[in-house]
Amino acid sequence: MEKLVLLPVFVQVLLTSIVMVLMGRRRIRAAKNKEISVAAFKTMNLTGANEQVIATSRNFDNQFQMPMLYLFSVLFVLQLGLADIAYAALGATFVLLRIVHTIIHIGTNHVRSRFNVFLLGCAVLWAIWLRLAWQVLFS
Repeated sequence: MEKLVLLPVFVQVLLTSIVMVLMGRRRIRAAKNKEISVAAFKTMNLTGANEQVIATSRNFDNQFQMPMLYLFSVLFVLQLGLADIAYAALGATFVLLRIVHTIIHIGTNHVRSRFNVFLLGCAVLWAIWLRLAWQVLFS
């Protein structure tokens, strides 16, 4: 069961890696095309950068926000021996929603759709943490 709980973690790491590579490629292309100066990356002042560079950079930053709470929950679940199909399913759902969020964010960047997917991801994450808290505190 532990492997099923860990599988979404590996997918999340892969997603973060893909976004990192894409961000690097988009930044290099923008700098080569003189759309932004290399100096802008010293302070991360991306004013004037194209939307793709900004959105991909922001999305990469996002991978170290909500997903970190998910990753910490997995550590607790595994350490406490609570791994089960529910945590595996919730984790897979959360990571799937992160993938959809990323596709929207670095693609069409339709704000309402992105926000709705973000909220769903938050709800799944809350479910994970509420379930974990309940099991730890009341079992």
